[in-house]
Amino acid sequence: MSGIKHWFVPDWPAPANINAAITLRTGGVSLGAFSSLNPALHVGDDNQRVVLNRQIIKEMLDLPDEPVWLDQVHSNRAVKALKTTSLQQADASYTDESGIVCAVMTADCLPLLVCSSDGTQVAAIHAGWRGLLAGVISNTLTAMQKQDFLVWLGPAIGPDCFEVGSEVRDAFLHKSMKFNPAFKAQSNGKWLADIYQLARVELAGIGITKVYGGTHCTFTEQERFYSYRRDTRTGRMAALIWRE
Repeated sequence: MSGIKHWFVPDWPAPANINAAITLRTGGVSLGAFSSLNPALHVGDDNQRVVLNRQIIKEMLDLPDEPVWLDQVHSNRAVKALKTTSLQQADASYTDESGIVCAVMTADCLPLLVCSSDGTQVAAIHAGWRGLLAGVISNTLTAMQKQDFLVWLGPAIGPDCFEVGSEVRDAFLHKSMKFNPAFKAQSNGKWLADIYQLARVELAGIGITKVYGGTHCTFTEQERFYSYRRDTRTGRMAALIWRE
């Protein structure tokens, strides 16, 4: 790896047995729009290169097993991460077993990594605005049946770049007026949405206060991150978490 790290780890006070990472777009073998560490098979990249990228990720992070990839569909469905060859259709996975790697892929949507404060449970959540609105975060944490969680907000599109229509804002305000500060009016009648703030409001609503991260912008940090809104045809970053 020539001393260059193609991932970074959450800056959060997780228990010592919790491991987590988010991959960057660098360090892989994909070409062109997918350059270079794209782990996503569903975006039009060469499958053989994607498989090799997944192997690179497994080796560079010293993963205990293959990640449990999901068929992500912008839903609010959370499933228990299982060692299986068939993709589960969901946008979050969780486990209380050691050695199972929960994973989600994103390129502007918000990846959340979660662990219980006692280090017995972990989860990975894919949250675009549709998933956030539908309650994917609440559904996941409810399924985990714990009281005390730490949550890290991974790299997503930043609050100055995520333009949405009035229908998106209206849908969130219909759910709760507490989402109002996450939207900033634009002169063209559109709104800038802060996806990090939307997640924080949802988390606060279910009593989660130990929230970290939320400082990156996938749209503007082009050298580090893929961005679907910026490039349309592009790869994905992987957000992974597992317990020892």
